[in-house]
Amino acid sequence: MDIASDPSKPSTISLSSQHFQSSPATQNAKQSLEYGTKIVGGVTPGRHGEHLGLPLLPTVRATEAKEHLKPDATAVYVAANQAAAAIEEAIEAEIPLIVAVAEHIPTIDLLRIKSILNTQSKSRLVGPNSPGVISAAGKCRIGFQPLPCFQPGVVGIVARSGTLSYETVASTTRADLGQSLVIGMGGDILPGTDFVDALTVFEHHEETKGIVLVGEIGGQSEIMAADWIRKPIMALVAGWTAPEGKVMGHAGAFIGSPMETAKEKIRRFELAGVVITNHPSKFGNCMRQLLDMSNSLGTSSLSHKGPSQNANILPQANIIQNRGVHYSAKRPKLSIPSLYQASQRHGHFLSNAQSKDLLSRVISTMRSPPQKSKYEITIRIQIDRQSGQLCATIEGSPEFLENEVDLETPETGRSELLKEIALESTRDTSERVPPSSCYLRSDFSRCKTEYELDDPTGFLPKLMQAFFDENMFFLHARFSKPKEPKWFPYQLADARVGTDALNYEASEQEHSKQEEEADREGIVYVRLEGEGTIGTLVNGAGLAMNTVDAVSDLGGSCSNFLDTGGKATSATVATSFQLVLADPRVKVVFVNIFGGLTLCDMIAEGIISAYRDLGIDVPVVARLRGTNEEVGQRMIAESGLPLHAFDDFEEAALKAIELAGGNHLSASQNPGAETEVPIKYHLSGDKIHA
Repeated sequence: MDIASDPSKPSTISLSSQHFQSSPATQNAKQSLEYGTKIVGGVTPGRHGEHLGLPLLPTVRATEAKEHLKPDATAVYVAANQAAAAIEEAIEAEIPLIVAVAEHIPTIDLLRIKSILNTQSKSRLVGPNSPGVISAAGKCRIGFQPLPCFQPGVVGIVARSGTLSYETVASTTRADLGQSLVIGMGGDILPGTDFVDALTVFEHHEETKGIVLVGEIGGQSEIMAADWIRKPIMALVAGWTAPEGKVMGHAGAFIGSPMETAKEKIRRFELAGVVITNHPSKFGNCMRQLLDMSNSLGTSSLSHKGPSQNANILPQANIIQNRGVHYSAKRPKLSIPSLYQASQRHGHFLSNAQSKDLLSRVISTMRSPPQKSKYEITIRIQIDRQSGQLCATIEGSPEFLENEVDLETPETGRSELLKEIALESTRDTSERVPPSSCYLRSDFSRCKTEYELDDPTGFLPKLMQAFFDENMFFLHARFSKPKEPKWFPYQLADARVGTDALNYEASEQEHSKQEEEADREGIVYVRLEGEGTIGTLVNGAGLAMNTVDAVSDLGGSCSNFLDTGGKATSATVATSFQLVLADPRVKVVFVNIFGGLTLCDMIAEGIISAYRDLGIDVPVVARLRGTNEEVGQRMIAESGLPLHAFDDFEEAALKAIELAGGNHLSASQNPGAETEVPIKYHLSGDKIHA
């Protein structure tokens, strides 16, 4: 299905809703119908009849659904543990567009879904963990985006973060540009639609004149997108202040390798000629200027071949994202490895001792101290996000390769090894991951050979079995032996396991007390190092990352990352205040919330109540945007409490820095700004100037 064309034609789009009778789906369906979306029916397992005056069916596979309703798209409002089955039903029914909003879908289930999608061409999946797809021009919504901030227009938006996409929409609406099509890619490890897919859609979408891309740390989808420049494009990458080894709210928002950092993605975008901003509120005015300039030069539809034609508009400025927005031009030929160094999910990592204990029991091997040895083999099992496959990597030391490995079998003879192991390992679990979803890869960076590396230890099959049995999403094991003879046994020297299983407690070394308490409340809290005088309270993982980034850009020092989980209710706000204020470094709390599903007046009431009930004795700066934002801001301003209400992000952030006793940095003072090429044009604040 053409995501771009069909939703923009409300007379032709037909939408079904899975789990139709649930309260969220019912409320969403009512709003979407009022907006103009043509909903033809819905699904609730085991039910048949009517709901909201529309047909209610037990499954999308039902003959009536497929032959009579003929939906062009379906929205999957199903809990994570049931979402994979619902998505599979929709694929089997050959529904062209499937939008999945659930997060926390197990990685193993996503691998299976990805494999199924790769074997067919009838259906496209957007998500999971997606706020949906919306055509403002066509008045069609498939998802749960807050409708009041949308306006028909010319800007196409694709984002990994829901709240950052709403901020971007609001900014382009304020600039009177509006939106042509907004695609919520979702923040999961294995999205069904990535940035390149979305950009390809925008390329053929006549209503789209400019593109905004909102990325974040983790994976390399942004780097792949940097090789695609065909229309005026702006971007933001959240998480350039994020610490390594932490999951920043979204399942896929973690740094697994140097290629997955925000700074590297920003650098690649700038080299590709993309305009980079540090906050979504700046997209609107800057995109208007960019479109005006490109139109005046006759480059409104730019080719991606050769160096970016955007270079004709604004030549290169190789600047790390430091206040305002920057533009650069050169595009390198990228060499992108498909194998990542780490993987991480909603679950948790076990400590080294816990990991070694678990794997030692699985493979019945001795544990040894983690010292280095000449004879080593490292086995890593993880998700290759680029291919959507489960990947096992075997790496041996030079002595291991020279003395232990049989290199007589060619690569083609070993390429099926992991597939066979995966098939055998999953026979008792209905073969949850088909063999086609797995492959074996070896690291020959220190070995001159064209052959696949064998596993003479026999550890790989057992580790694969443990990967499935223990609901792992990452496994790293290093084996060594102190002596040369082949008969001398290998011992487990080092291990790292990430698991979704609930029967393992996260290591105390991995989490602070606040982080553990936040986990129990469904809040994501990460303590940040440094002076940490500004506590942050934000709804949405992407917005929370960007808030820390932008405050740091202005010279402030944040104590924490906090994502309320998208539900900024009064109870959640109160708990979040307690978590933030448990850190003695905090001198001011900066609340930055986009009220979409939760109205800004309700959020303001929660902030005021929390301040009074908790006896808060530090000032609070609140920036509320979204539905009923003016009412919420007025409530805070008139509360009589030391609460400071703002509409503009930068004004709010500067106030928080002032109250914390700090001094903000100007762009010229930012030590991260390094210009290698003379700047002819520069985007600062929200103005393009020479």
